[in-house]
Amino acid sequence: MNSESSKEPNAPPSSDLPVPTSDLATPTSKFRLPTLLWLPVAYLLIVVLMMFLENWFIFFPTPYPGGDWEPLGIKPEDAWFQAADGIRLHGWYLPHPKPRGVVLFCHGNAGNLSHRAAAMQMLRERLGVSVLIFDYRGYGRSQGKPNEAGLYQDARAARQWLAKREGIDPGEIVLMGRSLGGAVAVDLAAADGAKALVLESTFTSIPDVAAYYYPWLPVRTIMRNRFDSAAKIAKYHGPLLQSHGDRDSIIPYRFGRSLFEAANQPKQFVTIKGRDHNDPQSQSYYDALIALLDGLEPPRPRGG
Repeated sequence: MNSESSKEPNAPPSSDLPVPTSDLATPTSKFRLPTLLWLPVAYLLIVVLMMFLENWFIFFPTPYPGGDWEPLGIKPEDAWFQAADGIRLHGWYLPHPKPRGVVLFCHGNAGNLSHRAAAMQMLRERLGVSVLIFDYRGYGRSQGKPNEAGLYQDARAARQWLAKREGIDPGEIVLMGRSLGGAVAVDLAAADGAKALVLESTFTSIPDVAAYYYPWLPVRTIMRNRFDSAAKIAKYHGPLLQSHGDRDSIIPYRFGRSLFEAANQPKQFVTIKGRDHNDPQSQSYYDALIALLDGLEPPRPRGG
């Protein structure tokens, strides 16, 4: 019996018969092309979403009545004023009978001024200054929605109010800025000057910080808000005191140092050893701040 006679009727074709390659299908080949297409599409969608939500990632305002609006130990005067575009703004003002200086304080990106009552009290009682803390648009009792250009207008309006209230020229005011408020203070000092500039835990630019958190996104290209203090601070000519915690987990220490290196003399940098972003300042910082204020001439009356 030959081999062919052993085949069963209707037996399937031998496995060595050629099969058209166009009919081959495997799980890998079925899904490879769609996956490769969806990866760039998904990335693009994330980029567009980040662009759309940019302000949501930067500004964290607490509108009124959120916060503590009857703080113990101080009774600030309400300050009401308007930005150049008509937005109505609110601040708290604490005068000192014999001020060592007059301070405009620009707070960070979260909460509102009612969360800074302790800072106001410390500035007046420990440092002997008159101080105005104000809320940016969209924060606290201030109208509007926050954005970079708007915050700059808000700071200018606040300084004008404080100068008029104290009877001094705006250039006699010491500008203090913490975190995001540091960028606001730098912009104001670079454009219009200041008696002195004090920066706490701030940064070179918002895109620099964003790139630290999202290195896989083209944030330096797509971000509308820049807050580019590094590009502005060289335009400021006056005393600078800057501090930063060396364990800052929100704005890394190196961003503060880079900004300081871009600034003109006279300047001083205080490293807050072992401190994170929201930790208290050190005694060495307050000693340096008192020395800075003592080295300034007393505020001169307007026109004096």
